[in-house]
Amino acid sequence: MDDTLLDLFHIEMVAQIFRTAKKKDDIDSCITKLEAMGYRVGQGLIERVLKESPRFKDELEVMKFICKDFWSSIFKKQVDNLRTNHQGVYVLQDNKFKVLTQMSGGKQYLEMAPRYLAFSCGLLRGALSNLGINCVVTSEVILMPSCKFQIMMQRN
Repeated sequence: MDDTLLDLFHIEMVAQIFRTAKKKDDIDSCITKLEAMGYRVGQGLIERVLKESPRFKDELEVMKFICKDFWSSIFKKQVDNLRTNHQGVYVLQDNKFKVLTQMSGGKQYLEMAPRYLAFSCGLLRGALSNLGINCVVTSEVILMPSCKFQIMMQRN
């Protein structure tokens, strides 16, 4: 039941924020709002998931934790694929991303996907921020409901 409520809440949250956009220029600000909301939620959620976890040795270990434990706690499944170039760029691929499965009926929804992924990008960025990792998170959808999240670490 909780999963359904979260899905419905997410859909309505995106719809409400975009209803307030009056001009095409407002779309970027709506996506920024959703990402910021996700950021704050991600910061809080990672604290709950981390309760019983040991310290991480390195960045790769953190990313593995995000792909397994954090992702499972939110989306009830692990990330399907994690890739890295070992230079601070990670790509998480989810072949059946829960948020997109509801709307994966056709290509007409492909242009709407970034609206629904902004919150999730914020979730990842917020969680990683709370783990001491400053990064930029972007998403890409080529074929629904599959999506990729690219995480680029920001070095100090």
